[in-house]
Amino acid sequence: MQPATRLIHSGEGDLGHPAPLTTPIYETTTFLFESAAEVLAFNEGRSPKYLYSRYGNPTIVSAEQKVAALDGAEAALLFASGMAATSTILMALTGAGDEVICSAAIYGGTLHLLADLLPRFGLKPRFVSLDELAKPEAMFTDRTKVVWFESPINPTLRCVDVRKVANACRARGVVSVLDNTFASPINQQPLALGVDLAMQSATKYLNGHSDVTAGAVSGSKTLIERIDKARRLLGTITDPAPAYALARGMKTLTVRMERHNRNAQAVAEFLEQDRRVSQVYYPGLPAHPDHAIARAQMCGFGGMVCLDLGGSFDRVSRLFDHVHLFKRAVSLGGVESLISLPVLTSQWGHTDAQLAEAGITRGMARLSVGLEDPQDLIADLDQALG
Repeated sequence: MQPATRLIHSGEGDLGHPAPLTTPIYETTTFLFESAAEVLAFNEGRSPKYLYSRYGNPTIVSAEQKVAALDGAEAALLFASGMAATSTILMALTGAGDEVICSAAIYGGTLHLLADLLPRFGLKPRFVSLDELAKPEAMFTDRTKVVWFESPINPTLRCVDVRKVANACRARGVVSVLDNTFASPINQQPLALGVDLAMQSATKYLNGHSDVTAGAVSGSKTLIERIDKARRLLGTITDPAPAYALARGMKTLTVRMERHNRNAQAVAEFLEQDRRVSQVYYPGLPAHPDHAIARAQMCGFGGMVCLDLGGSFDRVSRLFDHVHLFKRAVSLGGVESLISLPVLTSQWGHTDAQLAEAGITRGMARLSVGLEDPQDLIADLDQALG
């Protein structure tokens, strides 16, 4: 063989039978077969081999197995982002003319996907209030196929009785999907509460280091297989490299969440006692309107805290501009503490009516409380409020 041929083919493919402690990054688009019979076996579901990384990849499957184990699920899938997961799930489970009931208090990306994009393809979204979610038996129609909701909700941290919604959906044959991003599987187990699908932005707590963008969904094999078929067609699967980093991050999720929970509780209690702050939203506070619900279905209250400075955008902007330790950035769930203003980020573009329906004011700041020393975080907020 000439040099060009040797360089391409030497040292590739099967290099024996290594037994790595950590699943390596299989950064390859395609996989080798020995015969037509092997390809046929794969196509008929009789082979554990891999064909193409848009369909599946060993590194991605390893991370998916961790997500499934975390959620107590039969199976799980990873996606290139949380929104890739959301759009793929909805396209897999619904069609033109079907209705999706969604909480009006929801992540802004989900709201705009349902309100602005998917209706072009015939999907019928209907947004319901927290009061309606509290009485879910009355909210269905004959066209309802999916109910999508969050708990705790972004950014107000309001909580929904997950089991009540899940039971109502199950009785009507409607698929329930809970966005569990704010809680994490450590603090809340949606599938154990009766939900059909647990979805989350794996960018956040699952990864935990602000360096991976990914989404995840877990549930029964039957539902996951339907979503997997849509993922193959849409190409929304994640890449092996971020899947590897995600799997590594998940190994420390339990210890990180313990610190997130503890730090956020301390920050929330400080803010609750500060007269410069009009209102604090954190499920771990007894004064939170849904504290009893949160205690019943969560074993920890998470690292997210929301505060309101009297609805004043000017006041909250000054707070935002004067923090030092809290970094001015979107996203959440990383080791470092972040601050964002919902009306400029997750709820950007919402009308005043949509903000009011979601319980959001222009004076709110959302804190993602990280793993720093809580006293340093409290001191930073104290000086910024001054």
